[in-house]
Amino acid sequence: MAEGWLGPSVAKGASSLLFHTPNVPAPFSSSSTSSSRSTLRQPRSVSMAASASQNQSSPNSSSEISSPRPTQPSLLVFSGGTAFNGVVEELKKLTTRVTHVLPVSDDGGSTAEIVRVLGGPAVGDIRSRCLRLSDQSTVEALAVRSLLGHRLPLDAHEAKSEWYSIVEGKHDLWNGLSRPYSETIRAFLVYFQNEIMRRPNEAFCFSNGSIGNFFFAGARIFFQSLDAAIFLFSRVSDIPSESLVLPVISTNDRLTLGCELWNGTIIRGQNEISHPTNGSMQPIDKGCCSALPSRIKRVFYMSSEGGNSLHEVFPTVNATVLDQLSTVDCIVYAMGSLFTSVCPSLVLRGVGENIALRTCPKVLMLNGTHDRETIGFSASSFVTAIADALNRRYGDPHNCLGYSESQYVNTLLVPKGGAIPIDLHSLNAQGIFDVIVVDSVEDPKVGIIFDPASLINALADLIGRHMSSNVKV
Repeated sequence: MAEGWLGPSVAKGASSLLFHTPNVPAPFSSSSTSSSRSTLRQPRSVSMAASASQNQSSPNSSSEISSPRPTQPSLLVFSGGTAFNGVVEELKKLTTRVTHVLPVSDDGGSTAEIVRVLGGPAVGDIRSRCLRLSDQSTVEALAVRSLLGHRLPLDAHEAKSEWYSIVEGKHDLWNGLSRPYSETIRAFLVYFQNEIMRRPNEAFCFSNGSIGNFFFAGARIFFQSLDAAIFLFSRVSDIPSESLVLPVISTNDRLTLGCELWNGTIIRGQNEISHPTNGSMQPIDKGCCSALPSRIKRVFYMSSEGGNSLHEVFPTVNATVLDQLSTVDCIVYAMGSLFTSVCPSLVLRGVGENIALRTCPKVLMLNGTHDRETIGFSASSFVTAIADALNRRYGDPHNCLGYSESQYVNTLLVPKGGAIPIDLHSLNAQGIFDVIVVDSVEDPKVGIIFDPASLINALADLIGRHMSSNVKV
């Protein structure tokens, strides 16, 4: 049972350290008021398999833990399409019952060109996560992944030439695919090409284009449904049936993200907020962006033609996201761009209300380095930004909530040696007493990041503690 629940590497337990205030209530309580002094100690080692056994056999489990339980814990992860991708493979060893909630407002790179010419929501982050979750167990599965993960050359002429080789079925990337797979994928690539040809006044640039994005866009336009396109992509890439990849907004329309800075400036477009590229199709280097003139106050959605806060719009959250929030065993705010990857999923009506009422672990995976959006932030600043987004604090005053930080976040996972200051006193004042330090590694491009195995071990231990504390003896 232990290996079935945890996977062989996770069952060994987390190799991490824990900042914890002694004699405080259970870490998942929203009303902790104990002393703010914290000490450093090793976390308790809890077998999640044992918790599962107890949960399955005990008739007295709490209302949020039904009996019998499935053999894997369920998670919901708010993230973008890049930073969290690095731990997806390791997470599979803990559980495949994961709901990945992703924004659809990215307007950079290959996605930007599709949206510019064909309209619709941005699918790049969703495509990226689907590929990470895709099957790799057979030669054909690897061939599908290689094709849908392929990017065209940066040179526009070379990119267009290679694209025609692919869409005509002549490219070597088709090798290894059986006829049903190749005909299905190629049909939607051809449909995408036809849609471009129908817009002769909008010259499409294939530079650095993602074949997966083109397939995704073709399917979305054909079905006139983002959900149907995700379903098709999931089946073609053979994602586990219990893994869900959900757009936070289920729409067939273009969405534009805006932000308001504390100095009153309004910035339009996710790319302009996070990493301006001045229209370049080059791969993004987030470390080379200049600082914002002021800190970000809030992010919001705006009309695609609008340029200020008067053009704010209020899209409806995907109902399936709310359904999942009410049942999962753990809610995760993943590392990555705080305001442009995580917060766009939090500011929608219904999200804060559902999260605040849950008593499960609500985990913030803290970044290891600063980026353009969070220069000068401490750990408690990240928590404040998440709480403000979920409370919709700086939006319509008739649409705001008043929940405390600890009702949204009750645990921090922190990469060892990271650049974000861990201000324990301020975190304790917010009602947050679980701060777990996790082993890290040095990435040559972005700096300190979580060691994937250690991160998932720490998450497994955390969920195990929660489940064992909710079993009535």
